[in-house]
Amino acid sequence: MPTTATASAASVSASAGPVTLVKPSPVLERILTLELVRVTERAAVSAARWRGRGNEKAADQAAVDAMRRELNRLSIRGTVRIGEGERDEAPMLFIGETVGIGHGPKVDIAVDPLEGTTMCAKNMPGAIAVIAMAEDGTLLAAPDVYMDKIAIGPGYPIGTVDLDLSPEENVYSLAKAKGVQPGELTALVLDRPRHAELINTLRRTGVSVHLISDGDVAGVVATAKPDSGVDLYIGTGAAPEGVIAAAALRCIGGQMQGRLVLDSEAKRERAERMGVTDPHKKYEAHEMVRGDCLVAATGVTDGPVLRGVKFRGNLIETETVVYRSATGTTRFIYAEHRQLDKFHLD
Repeated sequence: MPTTATASAASVSASAGPVTLVKPSPVLERILTLELVRVTERAAVSAARWRGRGNEKAADQAAVDAMRRELNRLSIRGTVRIGEGERDEAPMLFIGETVGIGHGPKVDIAVDPLEGTTMCAKNMPGAIAVIAMAEDGTLLAAPDVYMDKIAIGPGYPIGTVDLDLSPEENVYSLAKAKGVQPGELTALVLDRPRHAELINTLRRTGVSVHLISDGDVAGVVATAKPDSGVDLYIGTGAAPEGVIAAAALRCIGGQMQGRLVLDSEAKRERAERMGVTDPHKKYEAHEMVRGDCLVAATGVTDGPVLRGVKFRGNLIETETVVYRSATGTTRFIYAEHRQLDKFHLD
């Protein structure tokens, strides 16, 4: 992004609730935190230029192109473990692609250049550009398939919710752990036809169901935010977003489980080629993301956590949140980017 000197302000806060801190990685140096911010900023700004235009593919492609350009400027030897698809399906940022300038630390990368393509295309709240980075060999390499997911915030006994329990059992268990009636809980669910029975079941328990059109990562993260009003995330969504969400919870606290939906022989074979030996395995967050990790997300449209990109003449404003698991810190970074050419962004 061609800019003059920019002004940024950052605030650091302890994550919500107790977090099990991991050993700081000598690979993930502090300098990479700001480098990741630049990556998501560029992707968010590029996508934001397509807000409200009704073209999901163009918005997503713009974010992908920008994110890939910035990743290839970093002093890393990165491998995309979670990407836009597999080599034959995605022209850029495909699973297994190498990024970076070819020297520096070896890292695993998970990307969602534009989470909430529909939100961006319709200029609805909550679209973000997000990336996770971890030590080499520590991110779950998952094919681009669906994943069954369940997540809650920090502060509850391990096993309070479980994918092997029924939705009713999970609701009653969480309500008991929280010391409230089921009717005082809110569950976040993707608004999809496949979730019709799940939604009906949850409502029969008395739970308030909050439906979202997109936003797996933000939805899971919301469970760890005391002021979000979300107690439970449940349902089936994309596996890539599941791994990124697990990385975020590793930083800010909470519980999450995921199970790949490998409902065809072709999907099972793809997963096996990527190292998945048990197609029925239930993954805990710490199994999807092992060791130290960083997560950065920049708002594309205004949302409950991040403000979207603002274009103000020759000025672009962005807001980004960065998490790190080793320190349990959350940083909010507001930035002003002054363009040399307000009609062009490189």
